[in-house]
Amino acid sequence: MRIDQNLMDELLAKAKRKGAIAADVVAVEGDSASVQVRLSAVDKLSKAREKRLGLRVYFGQRSAGASTSDLSPASLDELVETTCALAQAVVEDPYAGLPDPAALAKEWPDLDLYDRETVPMDRMIELATRTEKAALAVDPRLSNSEGAEVSTFGGRTVFANSHGFYGDYQGSSFSCAVAPIAVQDGLMQRDYWYTVGRKLSRLDSPEAVGQEAGRRTVRRLGARKIATCRVPVVFDPEIAGSFLGNLCSAVNGYAIYKGASYLVGRLGERIAPDTVTVYDDGRMPAGLGSKPFDGEGLPTRKTAIVERGILKNYLLDTYAARKLGLVSTGNAARSVGEASSAGATNFYLAPGMAAPEAIVRSVTRGLYVTELIGFGINMVNGDYSRGAVGFWIENGELAYPVEEITIAGNLKDMWRGVEEIGNDLVFRGRIASPTVKIAEMTVAGE
Repeated sequence: MRIDQNLMDELLAKAKRKGAIAADVVAVEGDSASVQVRLSAVDKLSKAREKRLGLRVYFGQRSAGASTSDLSPASLDELVETTCALAQAVVEDPYAGLPDPAALAKEWPDLDLYDRETVPMDRMIELATRTEKAALAVDPRLSNSEGAEVSTFGGRTVFANSHGFYGDYQGSSFSCAVAPIAVQDGLMQRDYWYTVGRKLSRLDSPEAVGQEAGRRTVRRLGARKIATCRVPVVFDPEIAGSFLGNLCSAVNGYAIYKGASYLVGRLGERIAPDTVTVYDDGRMPAGLGSKPFDGEGLPTRKTAIVERGILKNYLLDTYAARKLGLVSTGNAARSVGEASSAGATNFYLAPGMAAPEAIVRSVTRGLYVTELIGFGINMVNGDYSRGAVGFWIENGELAYPVEEITIAGNLKDMWRGVEEIGNDLVFRGRIASPTVKIAEMTVAGE
């Protein structure tokens, strides 16, 4: 059965006839494929076509949701019946309900989210093979590989609710990644690199991805341990993105109203130097997290989360906003058949003026982090402790690789201690950051 406005309207009408005072429907359909090549041999192939639909209904302030991948009339009738029965069985929630009809998106721009180009499986194999060959050609010590993978997705999201909203949009994504292994003196090191984006033509070339992966792997050979110390720490963009992701979790409205964040009650307060500005932008052209409307039909937008060091906003959907006495920021994230939750779109730290090389040169003795291990973070009080891999900085130069160390601090102090921000912001996901230098952290080694 085709997923269109008639189908959505019919389901909403059936729910109303069962006694629901309100309802919404979300559906996704799409095609995905991936191929993994290891040592020039195809290791894994997958191809899938997905079509799923989810219904959420409200009986007063009781609500429930359910989903199905069977879109036959009988299955959809059963979905309505089951969802309505579930909703009448749960307890009331005074904050449950659809958003205000006046707040729903009325129009939306073309955000350049979809690429009509398809990639045949034989071309995907060729791209993965080229990527791995380029990685292994960087250095003779690169003698093995965990494989190269190429993935594609193209699909459509449809949303409607009983306030009369209907909207749909198409999206695509393409990615290419490789993880080579280097061996020296019987010891192995691995690293990886990747490219990802909405449009195939905008990805880095397989050769560029492979060469960067090879370079990153070889430079880890000969890693040493270091003595415990307190020094400046520089996060490369990937790791700075992880650090920013911790902030993203801390400003999530659900964490705030549950009291599970160190940023509870801190709107309007300074949490970082005035060089720190963080945005969430759901309208960024071709952004991996961009969409014209959120999971409740509200328009997405660009929201300043931190502005010149001041915490300005939390990430909110309608439910979290009602709990906190605030207004949704258009950040409802939605899984088919589930209630919405607050989630980031394109969440990023605004770039600074410094070149990453200049940031490293500013450090006399310190640590440059390229990988984090484990998850020793307490979001309630901000305590932070994670295993790390990277390079020791001596007199402004990356002196040698280091491993088997732990970096520790507190997220509140780490954000207040941001000294420099790089000019190298590149989006490789929904959360992105340039290079970041933190004034001082404990580095635990030998």
